[in-house]
Amino acid sequence: METMFAIVILSVGLLSLAALLSKMTSSTEQSRYMSMASVLASEKLEDLNRYPAADPAMTVTGASAGSLTADTTATVGGETVAYYDKVMMSAGNGSVSQTIRAETTGGTVYKTLTHTPNGLVTPTQSSTMPVNTPDLVQFNRRWLIEKDVPVTGVRRVTVRITLQSPVGPTVNFQMSTVRP
Repeated sequence: METMFAIVILSVGLLSLAALLSKMTSSTEQSRYMSMASVLASEKLEDLNRYPAADPAMTVTGASAGSLTADTTATVGGETVAYYDKVMMSAGNGSVSQTIRAETTGGTVYKTLTHTPNGLVTPTQSSTMPVNTPDLVQFNRRWLIEKDVPVTGVRRVTVRITLQSPVGPTVNFQMSTVRP
């Protein structure tokens, strides 16, 4: 009888440990994707902050330009401005590749930066999507530029990152900055 009770207690302990490990793995995966989304949002805000206020990419003709929920474009000064892109990240053979899918007047362009372990950064550009690898992670990145928010004379730029693949934890990350 005592052996049966010991086996039951051991079984409950092992099942609890298995549940804990499963939860830990899930949390680690979500943290990884949130970290990637944070870096991508920060990177886009820095890119947009480099544009002068008069650049078509930063021009706001109404109250706002862009959208956080849909892929939008606008024609500003005869130039098509996309307020979204798709970012695909892959880590293979110790290298990390980041591919940005952007819409241009000539069609879809894929710009890839590959960072190798020895510090080399190799840029490439193609009209076709890179080969889909098992570790490919795809994010949608959209941004909204609001004029005179929160005060008159400034623009609030908000970037939202949404995990598209792989199927896993829901990841939405949003970051804002205010600039003149």
